[in-house]
Amino acid sequence: MDNLAGAPEQQLRLKIWGARGAIPTPEASNLGYGGNTSCIEIRYPGLSPLVFDAGSGIRELGTALTREFPAGGECHVFFTHFHWDHIQGLPLFAPIYRPDWRLSFHSVHEPEVLEDYLTSQMRAPYFPFAMTLAEASRIYLRVPEAGIHMGELRLRRFPLHHPNGAHGYRVDAGGRSIVLAFDHEHGDEDVDRGIIEHAAGADVLIYDAQYDGPEYETHKGWGHSTWEHAVRVAKASGVRQLILFHHDPAHDDDVIAGIVEQARQHFPDTVAAKEGSSISP
Repeated sequence: MDNLAGAPEQQLRLKIWGARGAIPTPEASNLGYGGNTSCIEIRYPGLSPLVFDAGSGIRELGTALTREFPAGGECHVFFTHFHWDHIQGLPLFAPIYRPDWRLSFHSVHEPEVLEDYLTSQMRAPYFPFAMTLAEASRIYLRVPEAGIHMGELRLRRFPLHHPNGAHGYRVDAGGRSIVLAFDHEHGDEDVDRGIIEHAAGADVLIYDAQYDGPEYETHKGWGHSTWEHAVRVAKASGVRQLILFHHDPAHDDDVIAGIVEQARQHFPDTVAAKEGSSISP
């Protein structure tokens, strides 16, 4: 993925702040692709930042946002689901503690359910400060089945196959499109078909590729897919680029690089999500 330092501003842009699954892995052998758990930022000119999941990667994103907008700002945080590796960074997201920030939290659940999910991990004895002490303005919203529009940007949701449930998102703006499909385990025909339909013709597909084939055989039911299936979905949906996501905690940089090499033999425009990297479709 290319760095966007010189990219034109009138574009849909994406940045990876965390790509690891299950638990942060700060070992030196993992730092090439990164050890923080799931967090993706999407930008489009004229709109506030869109953030997808609040794994440990959201901590550094929060620091970057408060530096970029020292007088305060607004952002939207969308959740795919609420397993800990997708929410664990929220208590350390700097804008929460700033009264000059407005935060909109989105999910497929009713607002009161979403609020309870997010505040639960900030209750004693799990965290020393309750969400009620946060100073930012906070609202909780449900993403309707029809999706939402933010100016020129359209966001749609679709179900994934994962324990306790999860949803993916498609973002379209400026003639470009990004599809996020994690955490997901292939095998449910209706759900798999829905992902392909929602990813049809997308510029970028970010897909769960935690396992290879042999690993998956010992992890069926854990809620994650393989790079082999990611390639099949990319081909079936006609996407331009495939980004492998939700790297297994046991996969160091060499293992991930090897997975990418294998995937490129079947779908050449494949990369692995790399913490700190950006792309403009």
